[in-house]
Amino acid sequence: MNLEEQIEKIVEANGAKLYDIETVTEFDETIYRVSVTQDGGVSLDKCAEISNELSPFLDVNPPMHGQYRLEVSSPGIERKLTKPKHFAQSVGEKVKAKVLGGDKLKGVLKSADDEGIVVETKEGEKALKYGELGTVKTYFEF
Repeated sequence: MNLEEQIEKIVEANGAKLYDIETVTEFDETIYRVSVTQDGGVSLDKCAEISNELSPFLDVNPPMHGQYRLEVSSPGIERKLTKPKHFAQSVGEKVKAKVLGGDKLKGVLKSADDEGIVVETKEGEKALKYGELGTVKTYFEF
């Protein structure tokens, strides 16, 4: 079992779902960011519970060499979609996509599978393979 699968088990044991793991550098600090979701939203208390269980686990099974800060959070209402499971979990939501070649697309994510997505735009449905997509994010209109 790899590290991500072990982290996913800990997250699920706390009643949440693992959304993504990323390592970022902000202000000369390395952050190991674990994003989690939960039906009805993720509370700050839930993030703290998961962090309190992950921290000692990662002390024994470090995700990288050197110092880092563990951050457990929700991916937010406006979030990047990078994996097929992210797209599948976001069906029905509004998305903005940069398509390779410079085009931009905005609409409702109608479907997603292992091959690609379908977005309902003002001009109609547009099917795209994952390899044709640049950055894709959900968005919220107030």
